[in-house]
Amino acid sequence: MDRRKLNIKKIKALPTMNAYLDKKYGKEDTPERAEFHAKATAYYYGELIRETRKEKNLTQEALAQKIGKDRAYIARIEQGKTDLQVSNFILLLNALGLNFNISN
Repeated sequence: MDRRKLNIKKIKALPTMNAYLDKKYGKEDTPERAEFHAKATAYYYGELIRETRKEKNLTQEALAQKIGKDRAYIARIEQGKTDLQVSNFILLLNALGLNFNISN
């Protein structure tokens, strides 16, 4: 069993996630950071939709038919390549048997 000791100094010297994001995508409240956030959010929701669709054993085509869209639209959503409107998001959730609740 490998019992290497943690080097606390090295751990403390690691950059924070915010520092990493600042360096790579620009500081908070900059257009570059906003663009990164929008793309990350689109990717996240696309993954949620893809995984739920697969759990329900639906093809992209079948899901698209349920909401009156084409398969390519579902593919773009799952790839995080389109801006998902709230109305279409709710249609997708309903088609996947999920609920949409807003709470504070």
